[in-house]
Amino acid sequence: MRDLAHIFRRLAVSDVVPTDAGERRSSFFPVWSYSNSARARGLRFGAALLASALLGSLFPQFSAPIRALFGAGEKAAEASAAKGAEGLVRLTAEQIAAAKIATVAAAPGVLTRDVVAPAVVSVDPDRIGRVAAKVAGAVAELRKKLGDPVEKGEVIAIIESREVADAKSDYLAAKVGLDLQSALFQREKGLFEKKISAEQSFLKARGAFEEAKLRVDLSRQKLAALDLSETEIAALPSQPVGELRRKEIRAPSSGKVIERRADLGQPVGGEGQTKELFVIADLTTVFADIAVAIADLPAVREGQSVRLSHDGEDEAEGRIVFIGPMLDHETHSGRAVASFANADFGLRPGTAMTARIALEEKSARLRAPRSAVLTFEGETVVFVRAPDGFVKRKVETGASDAESIEIVAGLEEGEQVAATNVFVLKAELGKSRLEGLD
Repeated sequence: MRDLAHIFRRLAVSDVVPTDAGERRSSFFPVWSYSNSARARGLRFGAALLASALLGSLFPQFSAPIRALFGAGEKAAEASAAKGAEGLVRLTAEQIAAAKIATVAAAPGVLTRDVVAPAVVSVDPDRIGRVAAKVAGAVAELRKKLGDPVEKGEVIAIIESREVADAKSDYLAAKVGLDLQSALFQREKGLFEKKISAEQSFLKARGAFEEAKLRVDLSRQKLAALDLSETEIAALPSQPVGELRRKEIRAPSSGKVIERRADLGQPVGGEGQTKELFVIADLTTVFADIAVAIADLPAVREGQSVRLSHDGEDEAEGRIVFIGPMLDHETHSGRAVASFANADFGLRPGTAMTARIALEEKSARLRAPRSAVLTFEGETVVFVRAPDGFVKRKVETGASDAESIEIVAGLEEGEQVAATNVFVLKAELGKSRLEGLD
């Protein structure tokens, strides 16, 4: 061993093997004498190969494990590289955008079991007002147009009516008569108390006074029946005579004018004449009439959540407020009514929509869109976003609803998965597998 090490050292430090100027030669391999460095390097390389072979043959117990170790490392590296590339679909950001592949983050959520049924948006009956002409006359003014906002109690029309003029005149006459009889009664009362007037005169004055009060009360009630407010009645004595025939029509509720059923100068309120001038609706809350199939009706309850959609896009979410006790034998369905907030007036009465009634809700640790989960080579997989594309990931799924699937294992919260056009990734992965078999 010492001689072999000595040879290695001599080979490592010698560039040439000198010849004798006095014929000096190396004692080892005397025929290998070179005068240039290239041949010296070749000599060192050959000696190293020879030494390696000698070392391996002399000490196999050391060289065999070393060779096995290096060979195993190379195989592990190759296996690791192959495993890293397996399931990877390489795509640039431009290619992903061109393929219209959208991603969604895996996140906790709620899964619902629901019933799908047709629905029609309608006006809330408690938020609709019909402006009626309670007196016979002709329309003198219409102060609102279709779509105009209206506040409760606001004057929206004027009717000129002989009936109103007569009722106001009767009230004013009764009021004057009451004032007169009140003065006479007070005079007779004072005389009677001073023993100047007879009791019979006092009683007669009191009867006339009470009769005048009754006439005023009756005429006031008649005006109230014609929809005059207490404020309007109190203002009658100071009202110009020409205004006595005019009747103000006020809005019974707030909302928007959705119908106008009279025109200027049109007779209203009489026999055979229209009695409605406007229809006002508050559309900040609307109803939806839902036709529920008989088979699904037992599972529907008041208070359940309902989502309305049109052309596949969600529009609003509300609650069931009423379930009809009767069935429609023509459609073989029951009636459910749901209430929806409509502050932006996006829901228009009369629109046909699709209603989803949530029957049951379950919390999920993680959920992903149904479109993100698919089967590949017998495994349930998703494609997870990676820096250089998407990687196929095997997952375990649980419960599901119409839109989402619960992910039990295989994903972490926040990981981005392909949710649209996933078939493109599946096709690319299958294509790369086939190319690998060639």
